[in-house]
Amino acid sequence: MVADLAVQADGLVKSFGRVRAVDGVSLEVPRGAVYGMLGPNGAGKTTTVRLLTTLLRPDSGVALIDGIDVATDPASVRARIGLTGQYAAVEERLTPRENLALIGRLYQLEKRHISERSTELLARFDLEHAADRVVKEFSGGMRRRLDIAMSLIARPSVLFLDEPTTGLDPRSRLAMWELIEELGDDGTTVLLTTQYLDEADRLAERIVVIDTGVVIANGTADELKDQIGGDRLSVTIARRENVTRAIEALAPLCSGDVSVDAVGLRLSASIRSGDRVVPKAIRALDDAGVDVLDVEVRRPTLDDVFLQLTGHSADGEPDEEHGSGGVAS
Repeated sequence: MVADLAVQADGLVKSFGRVRAVDGVSLEVPRGAVYGMLGPNGAGKTTTVRLLTTLLRPDSGVALIDGIDVATDPASVRARIGLTGQYAAVEERLTPRENLALIGRLYQLEKRHISERSTELLARFDLEHAADRVVKEFSGGMRRRLDIAMSLIARPSVLFLDEPTTGLDPRSRLAMWELIEELGDDGTTVLLTTQYLDEADRLAERIVVIDTGVVIANGTADELKDQIGGDRLSVTIARRENVTRAIEALAPLCSGDVSVDAVGLRLSASIRSGDRVVPKAIRALDDAGVDVLDVEVRRPTLDDVFLQLTGHSADGEPDEEHGSGGVAS
Protein backbone atom coordinates (compact mmCIF):
# COMPACT_ATOMS: atom_id res chain seq x y z
CA MET A 1 0.00 0.00 0.00
CA VAL A 2 1.13 3.54 -0.73
CA ALA A 3 2.20 5.09 2.58
CA ASP A 4 0.08 8.25 2.32
CA LEU A 5 -3.15 6.39 1.52
CA ALA A 6 -5.59 5.74 4.35
CA VAL A 7 -8.03 3.71 2.24
CA GLN A 8 -7.24 1.66 -0.83
CA ALA A 9 -9.60 -0.60 -2.78
CA ASP A 10 -8.79 -2.55 -5.91
CA GLY A 11 -11.46 -4.32 -7.95
CA LEU A 12 -14.03 -4.85 -5.19
CA VAL A 13 -16.93 -7.06 -6.25
CA LYS A 14 -20.00 -8.02 -4.22
CA SER A 15 -23.10 -9.81 -5.49
CA PHE A 16 -26.38 -10.68 -3.82
CA GLY A 17 -27.88 -13.50 -5.82
CA ARG A 18 -28.04 -12.33 -9.42
CA VAL A 19 -27.57 -8.68 -8.47
CA ARG A 20 -23.97 -7.40 -8.66
CA ALA A 21 -24.19 -4.51 -6.21
CA VAL A 22 -20.49 -3.59 -6.46
CA ASP A 23 -18.78 -4.31 -9.74
CA GLY A 24 -15.01 -3.77 -9.66
CA VAL A 25 -14.85 -0.63 -7.52
CA SER A 26 -11.35 0.80 -7.06
CA LEU A 27 -10.44 3.93 -5.12
CA GLU A 28 -7.61 5.57 -3.20
CA VAL A 29 -8.22 7.95 -0.31
CA PRO A 30 -5.21 10.04 0.78
CA ARG A 31 -4.56 10.36 4.49
CA GLY A 32 -6.28 13.42 5.96
CA ALA A 33 -8.55 13.99 2.94
CA VAL A 34 -12.31 14.37 2.72
CA TYR A 35 -13.21 12.03 -0.13
CA GLY A 36 -16.68 11.88 -1.67
CA MET A 37 -18.48 8.87 -3.09
CA LEU A 38 -21.32 10.21 -5.20
CA GLY A 39 -24.26 8.36 -6.70
CA PRO A 40 -28.04 7.93 -6.59
CA ASN A 41 -29.95 5.50 -4.41
CA GLY A 42 -29.08 1.99 -5.55
CA ALA A 43 -25.69 2.95 -6.97
CA GLY A 44 -23.68 0.68 -4.65
CA LYS A 45 -22.29 3.30 -2.25
CA THR A 46 -23.47 1.72 0.99
CA THR A 47 -22.42 -1.76 -0.09
CA THR A 48 -18.95 -0.41 -0.86
CA VAL A 49 -18.77 1.18 2.60
CA ARG A 50 -19.83 -2.09 4.20
CA LEU A 51 -17.04 -3.88 2.37
CA LEU A 52 -14.47 -1.28 3.50
CA THR A 53 -15.64 -1.41 7.11
CA THR A 54 -15.63 -5.24 7.42
CA LEU A 55 -19.43 -5.53 7.64
CA LEU A 56 -19.43 -7.48 4.37
CA ARG A 57 -16.81 -9.71 2.84
CA PRO A 58 -15.96 -9.04 -0.84
CA ASP A 59 -16.48 -11.77 -3.40
CA SER A 60 -13.25 -10.62 -5.01
CA GLY A 61 -10.86 -7.70 -4.91
CA VAL A 62 -8.79 -6.21 -2.10
CA ALA A 63 -9.49 -3.44 0.41
CA LEU A 64 -6.92 -1.98 2.82
CA ILE A 65 -7.31 0.44 5.72
CA ASP A 66 -3.96 1.86 6.86
CA GLY A 67 -2.37 -1.00 4.93
CA ILE A 68 -4.42 -3.67 6.75
CA ASP A 69 -6.51 -6.08 4.70
CA VAL A 70 -10.19 -5.85 5.71
CA ALA A 71 -10.78 -9.51 4.85
CA THR A 72 -7.79 -11.13 6.58
CA ASP A 73 -7.54 -8.89 9.68
CA PRO A 74 -10.96 -7.30 10.29
CA ALA A 75 -10.38 -6.82 14.04
CA SER A 76 -7.38 -4.55 13.44
CA VAL A 77 -9.34 -2.60 10.84
CA ARG A 78 -12.28 -2.05 13.22
CA ALA A 79 -9.90 -0.65 15.82
CA ARG A 80 -8.86 2.06 13.35
CA ILE A 81 -12.19 3.18 11.87
CA GLY A 82 -15.37 4.97 12.81
CA LEU A 83 -18.66 4.49 10.98
CA THR A 84 -21.85 6.51 10.88
CA GLY A 85 -24.61 4.89 8.85
CA GLN A 86 -27.55 6.42 7.04
CA TYR A 87 -29.62 6.45 10.23
CA ALA A 88 -28.39 7.50 13.65
CA ALA A 89 -27.45 4.37 15.64
CA VAL A 90 -28.02 5.78 19.11
CA GLU A 91 -29.72 4.20 22.12
CA GLU A 92 -32.81 6.33 22.73
CA ARG A 93 -33.20 5.30 26.37
CA LEU A 94 -29.73 6.55 27.29
CA THR A 95 -28.28 10.06 27.53
CA PRO A 96 -25.52 11.27 25.19
CA ARG A 97 -22.97 10.80 27.95
CA GLU A 98 -24.16 7.23 28.51
CA ASN A 99 -24.16 6.49 24.76
CA LEU A 100 -20.58 7.68 24.49
CA ALA A 101 -19.55 5.64 27.53
CA LEU A 102 -21.16 2.54 26.04
CA ILE A 103 -19.14 2.82 22.84
CA GLY A 104 -15.99 3.61 24.80
CA ARG A 105 -16.39 0.41 26.79
CA LEU A 106 -16.90 -1.58 23.59
CA TYR A 107 -13.55 -0.19 22.42
CA GLN A 108 -12.12 -1.26 25.82
CA LEU A 109 -10.97 2.26 26.61
CA GLU A 110 -10.00 3.22 30.15
CA LYS A 111 -12.77 4.76 32.24
CA ARG A 112 -10.82 7.99 32.72
CA HIS A 113 -10.17 8.29 28.99
CA ILE A 114 -13.86 7.69 28.21
CA SER A 115 -14.89 10.46 30.60
CA GLU A 116 -12.38 12.96 29.24
CA ARG A 117 -13.10 12.14 25.61
CA SER A 118 -16.88 12.26 26.17
CA THR A 119 -16.64 15.73 27.71
CA GLU A 120 -14.51 16.89 24.79
CA LEU A 121 -16.90 15.49 22.17
CA LEU A 122 -20.04 16.80 23.87
CA ALA A 123 -18.54 20.28 23.76
CA ARG A 124 -17.34 19.97 20.18
CA PHE A 125 -20.71 18.76 18.91
CA ASP A 126 -22.69 21.35 20.87
CA LEU A 127 -24.37 18.75 23.06
CA GLU A 128 -23.18 19.90 26.47
CA HIS A 129 -26.56 21.40 27.34
CA ALA A 130 -28.26 18.08 26.60
CA ALA A 131 -25.57 15.70 27.88
CA ASP A 132 -27.81 14.19 30.54
CA ARG A 133 -31.14 14.19 28.69
CA VAL A 134 -32.45 10.96 27.19
CA VAL A 135 -31.89 10.81 23.45
CA LYS A 136 -35.56 10.03 22.77
CA GLU A 137 -36.25 13.76 23.23
CA PHE A 138 -33.70 14.82 20.58
CA SER A 139 -34.24 16.26 17.12
CA GLY A 140 -32.87 14.50 14.05
CA GLY A 141 -29.94 16.91 13.84
CA MET A 142 -28.98 16.34 17.49
CA ARG A 143 -29.15 12.57 17.06
CA ARG A 144 -26.94 12.78 13.98
CA ARG A 145 -24.35 14.90 15.82
CA LEU A 146 -24.32 12.41 18.69
CA ASP A 147 -23.99 9.52 16.24
CA ILE A 148 -20.86 11.05 14.72
CA ALA A 149 -19.48 11.89 18.16
CA MET A 150 -19.86 8.22 19.13
CA SER A 151 -17.95 7.16 16.03
CA LEU A 152 -15.06 9.43 17.06
CA ILE A 153 -14.65 8.42 20.70
CA ALA A 154 -11.73 6.07 19.95
CA ARG A 155 -10.00 8.65 17.70
CA PRO A 156 -10.33 6.60 14.50
CA SER A 157 -7.81 6.94 11.73
CA VAL A 158 -10.60 6.89 9.12
CA LEU A 159 -14.20 8.02 9.53
CA PHE A 160 -16.88 6.66 7.18
CA LEU A 161 -19.99 8.81 6.87
CA ASP A 162 -22.71 7.06 4.89
CA GLU A 163 -25.16 9.74 3.70
CA PRO A 164 -24.89 11.67 6.99
CA THR A 165 -27.42 14.37 6.06
CA THR A 166 -30.23 12.06 4.92
CA GLY A 167 -33.50 13.19 6.49
CA LEU A 168 -32.13 16.39 8.00
CA ASP A 169 -33.82 19.77 7.61
CA PRO A 170 -31.85 22.47 5.71
CA ARG A 171 -30.52 24.12 8.86
CA SER A 172 -29.30 20.85 10.37
CA ARG A 173 -27.82 19.85 7.03
CA LEU A 174 -25.79 23.06 6.86
CA ALA A 175 -24.58 22.52 10.43
CA MET A 176 -23.52 18.99 9.49
CA TRP A 177 -21.55 20.32 6.53
CA GLU A 178 -19.69 22.71 8.80
CA LEU A 179 -18.92 19.85 11.18
CA ILE A 180 -17.54 17.64 8.40
CA GLU A 181 -15.38 20.54 7.19
CA GLU A 182 -14.00 20.89 10.72
CA LEU A 183 -13.15 17.19 10.86
CA GLY A 184 -11.25 17.50 7.60
CA ASP A 185 -9.44 20.60 8.81
CA ASP A 186 -8.38 18.65 11.92
CA GLY A 187 -6.74 16.00 9.77
CA THR A 188 -9.35 13.24 10.06
CA THR A 189 -9.60 11.10 6.93
CA VAL A 190 -13.27 11.13 5.92
CA LEU A 191 -14.95 8.99 3.27
CA LEU A 192 -18.36 10.53 2.67
CA THR A 193 -21.10 8.90 0.62
CA THR A 194 -23.87 11.13 -0.66
CA GLN A 195 -26.55 11.40 -3.33
CA TYR A 196 -26.52 15.19 -2.99
CA LEU A 197 -24.46 16.90 -5.66
CA ASP A 198 -24.09 20.18 -3.78
CA GLU A 199 -22.84 18.28 -0.74
CA ALA A 200 -20.07 16.54 -2.67
CA ASP A 201 -19.18 19.79 -4.44
CA ARG A 202 -18.74 21.67 -1.17
CA LEU A 203 -17.10 19.06 1.06
CA ALA A 204 -15.03 16.62 -0.98
CA GLU A 205 -11.49 17.24 -2.16
CA ARG A 206 -11.92 14.39 -4.63
CA ILE A 207 -15.03 12.58 -5.81
CA VAL A 208 -15.61 9.10 -7.16
CA VAL A 209 -18.89 8.80 -9.08
CA ILE A 210 -20.62 5.42 -8.86
CA ASP A 211 -23.60 4.21 -10.87
CA THR A 212 -25.04 0.67 -10.78
CA GLY A 213 -22.03 -0.57 -8.84
CA VAL A 214 -19.43 0.76 -11.27
CA VAL A 215 -17.02 3.70 -10.90
CA ILE A 216 -17.77 5.94 -13.88
CA ALA A 217 -15.59 8.94 -12.98
CA ASN A 218 -12.97 10.03 -10.45
CA GLY A 219 -11.40 13.44 -9.80
CA THR A 220 -11.84 16.80 -8.16
CA ALA A 221 -15.15 18.61 -8.67
CA ASP A 222 -13.47 20.98 -11.13
CA GLU A 223 -11.87 18.10 -13.04
CA LEU A 224 -15.21 16.36 -13.37
CA LYS A 225 -16.87 19.56 -14.56
CA ASP A 226 -14.11 20.13 -17.08
CA GLN A 227 -14.89 16.72 -18.60
CA ILE A 228 -18.12 18.13 -20.03
CA GLY A 229 -16.57 21.22 -21.53
CA GLY A 230 -15.83 23.67 -18.75
CA ASP A 231 -17.71 26.98 -18.61
CA ARG A 232 -20.84 27.53 -20.66
CA LEU A 233 -22.09 30.71 -22.28
CA SER A 234 -25.85 31.20 -22.28
CA VAL A 235 -27.54 33.94 -24.33
CA THR A 236 -31.20 34.83 -24.59
CA ILE A 237 -32.16 36.86 -27.66
CA ALA A 238 -35.29 38.92 -28.31
CA ARG A 239 -36.37 37.62 -31.73
CA ARG A 240 -36.30 34.11 -33.15
CA GLU A 241 -35.52 35.31 -36.67
CA ASN A 242 -32.08 36.42 -35.42
CA VAL A 243 -30.98 32.91 -34.38
CA THR A 244 -28.73 32.31 -37.40
CA ARG A 245 -26.99 35.66 -37.04
CA ALA A 246 -26.56 35.07 -33.30
CA ILE A 247 -24.96 31.66 -33.89
CA GLU A 248 -22.54 33.14 -36.42
CA ALA A 249 -21.64 35.98 -34.05
CA LEU A 250 -21.00 33.67 -31.06
CA ALA A 251 -19.16 30.89 -32.91
CA PRO A 252 -15.67 32.51 -32.67
CA LEU A 253 -16.02 32.75 -28.88
CA CYS A 254 -17.09 29.14 -28.38
CA SER A 255 -15.18 25.85 -28.25
CA GLY A 256 -18.09 23.77 -29.49
CA ASP A 257 -21.31 23.97 -31.44
CA VAL A 258 -23.90 26.52 -30.34
CA SER A 259 -27.14 24.81 -29.29
CA VAL A 260 -30.58 26.40 -29.41
CA ASP A 261 -33.51 25.59 -27.12
CA ALA A 262 -36.88 24.42 -28.39
CA VAL A 263 -38.36 27.92 -28.26
CA GLY A 264 -35.46 29.23 -30.31
CA LEU A 265 -34.57 32.17 -28.09
CA ARG A 266 -31.89 30.73 -25.81
CA LEU A 267 -28.49 29.76 -27.17
CA SER A 268 -25.72 28.02 -25.25
CA ALA A 269 -22.26 26.62 -25.91
CA SER A 270 -19.03 25.63 -24.20
CA ILE A 271 -16.42 28.39 -24.18
CA ARG A 272 -12.65 28.36 -24.03
CA SER A 273 -12.57 30.68 -21.02
CA GLY A 274 -15.08 32.66 -18.99
CA ASP A 275 -12.66 35.58 -18.73
CA ARG A 276 -14.21 38.73 -20.26
CA VAL A 277 -16.35 36.67 -22.65
CA VAL A 278 -19.61 38.40 -21.67
CA PRO A 279 -18.67 41.87 -22.98
CA LYS A 280 -17.19 40.23 -26.08
CA ALA A 281 -20.42 38.33 -26.70
CA ILE A 282 -22.55 41.43 -26.21
CA ARG A 283 -20.34 43.40 -28.60
CA ALA A 284 -20.41 40.65 -31.24
CA LEU A 285 -24.18 40.30 -31.05
CA ASP A 286 -24.67 44.06 -31.19
CA ASP A 287 -22.44 44.28 -34.26
CA ALA A 288 -24.58 41.57 -35.85
CA GLY A 289 -27.78 43.48 -35.11
CA VAL A 290 -29.10 40.94 -32.58
CA ASP A 291 -31.13 42.29 -29.65
CA VAL A 292 -30.06 40.54 -26.43
CA LEU A 293 -32.19 40.00 -23.33
CA ASP A 294 -29.66 38.14 -21.16
CA VAL A 295 -26.07 36.88 -21.22
CA GLU A 296 -24.42 34.75 -18.57
CA VAL A 297 -21.47 32.44 -18.05
CA ARG A 298 -21.70 29.58 -15.57
CA ARG A 299 -19.65 26.65 -14.47
CA PRO A 300 -21.33 23.29 -15.05
CA THR A 301 -22.69 21.72 -11.87
CA LEU A 302 -22.09 18.17 -10.69
CA ASP A 303 -25.68 17.55 -11.77
CA ASP A 304 -24.59 18.41 -15.32
CA VAL A 305 -21.66 16.01 -14.92
CA PHE A 306 -23.84 13.18 -13.66
CA LEU A 307 -26.39 13.68 -16.43
CA GLN A 308 -23.61 13.65 -19.03
CA LEU A 309 -21.97 10.53 -17.58
CA THR A 310 -25.07 8.43 -16.90
CA GLY A 311 -27.88 9.81 -19.03
CA HIS A 312 -30.00 10.48 -15.95
CA SER A 313 -29.91 12.91 -13.04
CA ALA A 314 -28.52 11.92 -9.65
CA ASP A 315 -31.96 11.96 -8.05
CA GLY A 316 -33.41 9.70 -10.73
CA GLU A 317 -34.84 6.36 -9.76
CA PRO A 318 -32.41 3.45 -10.07
CA ASP A 319 -33.37 0.51 -12.21
CA GLU A 320 -35.22 -2.30 -10.49
CA GLU A 321 -32.33 -4.77 -10.45
CA HIS A 322 -29.89 -2.47 -8.67
CA GLY A 323 -32.39 -0.56 -6.57
CA SER A 324 -34.62 -3.26 -5.10
CA GLY A 325 -34.46 -4.04 -1.44
CA GLY A 326 -31.93 -1.35 -0.63
CA VAL A 327 -29.05 -3.81 -0.87
CA ALA A 328 -26.99 -1.70 -3.21
CA SER A 329 -27.86 1.71 -1.87
